[in-house]
Amino acid sequence: MAITSKLVLAAATGLYMTSTAMAVDLTVYTAVEAEDLKRYADAFNKVHPDIKINWVRDSTGIITAKLLAEKNNPQADVVWGLAATSLLLMKAEGMLEAYAPVGVDKLDPKFVDNSTPPAWTGMDAWVAAVCYNTVESGKLGLTPPKTWKDLTKAEYKGHVIMPNPNSSGTGFLDVSSWLQMFGEKGGWEYMDGLHKNIARYTHSGSKPCKLAAAGEIPIGISFAFRGAKSKASGAPLEIIVPEEGVGWDMEATAIMAGTDKLDAAKKLVDWSITKDANMLYNSGYAVVAYPGVAKPVKFFPDNLTDKMIDNDFEFAANNRKAILAEWQKRYDSKSEPKS
Repeated sequence: MAITSKLVLAAATGLYMTSTAMAVDLTVYTAVEAEDLKRYADAFNKVHPDIKINWVRDSTGIITAKLLAEKNNPQADVVWGLAATSLLLMKAEGMLEAYAPVGVDKLDPKFVDNSTPPAWTGMDAWVAAVCYNTVESGKLGLTPPKTWKDLTKAEYKGHVIMPNPNSSGTGFLDVSSWLQMFGEKGGWEYMDGLHKNIARYTHSGSKPCKLAAAGEIPIGISFAFRGAKSKASGAPLEIIVPEEGVGWDMEATAIMAGTDKLDAAKKLVDWSITKDANMLYNSGYAVVAYPGVAKPVKFFPDNLTDKMIDNDFEFAANNRKAILAEWQKRYDSKSEPKS
C-alpha cells in the first residue's frame, strides 16, 4: 500500500509539474483603461486558460516611451491596446513581428496595417470632442464653443483643460489633428492661443472630461465616448464636436519581435480580433474594428463620424518625436505633476 501510495503521489506530482510547465505567462503592455483589463483577461482565459496575462499598464505616451527605450532588450511579448500611431513608429524601427491573425479578413480594412502580413491590427477608435459643463459654464456666463478656434477667446481664460500629448494618446491626436487641419504654422499659432486659456494639462486623455463632469472645470478637451458615458451617468455635459473636424486614433495590437513565446502571443492576437473581443471593446468605445458589432451609444454625437478628419497616420507617426519636443518646449510649464 505504501509503495502504491508513493507511485500515485509521484504520478500526481509529475502531472502537476507537466501542467505547470505547459502554462505560459505573457507580458502584455497596454494603455487600455485600467477598469477594462480584468474583463479582457477573463474573457480570453475562458478560451485559453493556460495563458496568463501579466499587464504592464500606463498612459499611451509612457508606454510608447518605455517600449522604445527597451528596443534592444524587449520586455513585452505583446502590445494589446496602444495607439496605432505609436505602433507605426515601432514598425518603422523593426520592433514588431508581422502576423496575420486568423480571421483578419473580417475586420474593417482601415483597422488593419497595410503591410502583408500586417504588423498590427486595430481594435477600436476614439474620437476627440469637447466636454462642456452647462451648469458651471452658466455660473461663469460662458457661451458654448462651436469651433476649436473659439476656445482661444478671452472668455475661456483659465477654464479649459486638455491632455498632455507627451503622456496621453488623446492629447497627441489633438495636436496632430490641429497641425493637419490648420497647417504647421497655423497649428502652432492656434495652440499658442489655446495655451493662454489652459488651466493645466493632464496626463490622462479621459481626465479632462471626468473633471468637467464633476464640475471641477467648465471645459475638458477629451474624447467623445468618455463624454457620452459621463452624461449617461447624469453629468450636466454637452458633448461638442468642433465644426472644423476632429482628430481620432485607434487602439491596436501587435506582437513584439523577438518574443520567445510566439505561439502564445499569436493565440492572444488571434483572440483580440474576434467578434467576442470586439463586443467587449464596444463597451468602452463606440467605433470598433469588427463590422456590425458596434451598438448605438446613448448621447454619442450623431455627426461625429462625419467630422472625423482624414487622419494621416504616417504624418503623425513620422513626426511624433519632433511634434512632442516642440509642444513640450512651448507649453509644458502648465502640465500637472506626474504621479
